[in-house]
Amino acid sequence: MTLLGGYFLLALAFPFLPLGDRADYLLQIAYFTLVAGILALSWDLLARSGQVSLAHAAFYGLGAYGYALLLKAGLPWELAMLLASLLTGGVSLLLGTVTMRLSGMYFAIATLAFTEVVRTVIQNLPEGVTGGATGLLVPALLGGQARGQYFLALALLGLTIVVSLAVRLSRLHHAFAAIRQGEETARVLGVPVARYKLLAFFISSSLAALGGVLFAGKTFFINPVETFSLANSIAPLTTSIFGGLYTTLGPILGATVLRVTEEVLHSAVQNGYLVVYGLVLMLSILWLPRGLMGLLRRGRPGGDL
Repeated sequence: MTLLGGYFLLALAFPFLPLGDRADYLLQIAYFTLVAGILALSWDLLARSGQVSLAHAAFYGLGAYGYALLLKAGLPWELAMLLASLLTGGVSLLLGTVTMRLSGMYFAIATLAFTEVVRTVIQNLPEGVTGGATGLLVPALLGGQARGQYFLALALLGLTIVVSLAVRLSRLHHAFAAIRQGEETARVLGVPVARYKLLAFFISSSLAALGGVLFAGKTFFINPVETFSLANSIAPLTTSIFGGLYTTLGPILGATVLRVTEEVLHSAVQNGYLVVYGLVLMLSILWLPRGLMGLLRRGRPGGDL
């Protein structure tokens, strides 16, 4: 059995383990760990095409707000989730088209600016539409059933994993790698760079929007300041780097380790946990340039896990 398969089976069995009096708390941590895994892996899918985006908070937030507004319009939650994901993907195509000629830090700055634009628009729309700066109440997913919500999050993580592996095993893997190494070289090799970069944007943003839906449906409330925060763009990036870029297991493993570490430090250090957490993350990245996957691959043949 592969490590990825073992991870998924363990996640599948987790709600049935004897968790004791803290079962609800641990299940909630596990739920948000799965959401973090979806966001990290969806960001990594875009990074495989050489695009280092800081717009993930925008896609995440658009998914959350799109889902909430579609529910408000009377759509069933399943359709609202699907449409929120697809509509967010459509918005990403517009952003990708506008930023097509940018690269490096210029592209990153443009995507960060896009997130701020979306946040400002959402915040300044009439309160009767998006809740304005106050925020918006969101009905609980699956009527608030914690175990059902967990398995929904696990199913969506499974979908993200399937998409990642499909990319890995298709010609997209080689096309993305060629673009990442150099767009001019990729064009010489016959790779339709613009088309594949837009496709990467669509896939990544649509999956990130699902993470936003899961967040909104679990917390029952969203507001523009927190939903579109810079932290929600930086976290998937750092998680992917910590776990191991351009792999399937790496971002998920990184999300799991960092989320659990954050909770442990929060309980142990309390007010100063963010400082300790930042130091742990910084030292880990310095000493593990290839992330956790670099450790797992020592003495093993390469490949995507």
